[in-house]
Amino acid sequence: MPDSTRGSRNTRPVWLLVALLLAVAIAVPLLVPLYDRATPTFLGFPFFYWFQFMLIPIASVLTYTAFKLSQAATRHDRAARGQKPPAGERGGVS
Repeated sequence: MPDSTRGSRNTRPVWLLVALLLAVAIAVPLLVPLYDRATPTFLGFPFFYWFQFMLIPIASVLTYTAFKLSQAATRHDRAARGQKPPAGERGGVS
């Protein structure tokens, strides 16, 4: 197997996880029937509203996790191909 494809094969599960995390962060807010109801209420707010507000930090955590995983996978892929680290990650002055 050529060296140029070996790195991407090793990180394929990581990239699939990144896609899954982002898909969840995007798809759940679009599933309106999931939260289209008034009960239960929280501090007087119907479920419809507080559920959407709860999704903001959840989607943020999923997106941040996907970003960090993608950075690690990119580093691994570039190293496997013999390329330099991405700009900004070289440890020196940019």
